Amino acid sequence: MRIYVATRNRGKLREMEALFGSRGITLVTFDRYAEPEEGDTSYADNAALKARTLHDQLREAGLPANVLADDSGLEVYALDGRPGVLTAYYGGAGVPWAERRQLLLDELTATGSDDRRARFVCALHLITEVRREFTGVGTVEGVIAQEERGTEGFSFDPVFVHPPSGRTFAEMPDWEKNAVSHRTIAVSRLIGDLEAAGLVPVLPRP
Repeated sequence: MRIYVATRNRGKLREMEALFGSRGITLVTFDRYAEPEEGDTSYADNAALKARTLHDQLREAGLPANVLADDSGLEVYALDGRPGVLTAYYGGAGVPWAERRQLLLDELTATGSDDRRARFVCALHLITEVRREFTGVGTVEGVIAQEERGTEGFSFDPVFVHPPSGRTFAEMPDWEKNAVSHRTIAVSRLIGDLEAAGLVPVLPRP
């Protein structure tokens, strides 16, 4: 199965390639993909918007195909769930991620709260060439570190601690993060629906 991905984020694409590749699914991108402006309602709505936009753009280019979109974000409990669905715009458009992470740490410190709980959320939306639509949503709970740690990953990974290991996502190699991440859970749920629909083969369960 070949799927076009509605993203310009190389970090997301790399993770999804690893997660989908084991199922015989090849991910590709469309150079002329024009990203729509995201809304502030839900991750699922944004993922669907991006997938439908790319689906239409491919049809207009004479390339009807399967498409996949991801929308994800970080929700910090002491910040009333922010940055949340607007994570991609936190701190302003085009602001480097290092500055966004420092802004988040500073804002959390300014609350005076000892509550550093947070969670990552990922929503995936897949549209087949014949426009059947499937979704998968995943979350992973964690806490915000006192400072950046690690050099792997992207976005808020260097400040997101996964409690079972005590390390940030940026301190984990890809294979370890991909075993527990919100994106992994979303992919698993999406693949389950694709298996049920007969679009990918069902693998034996351990």
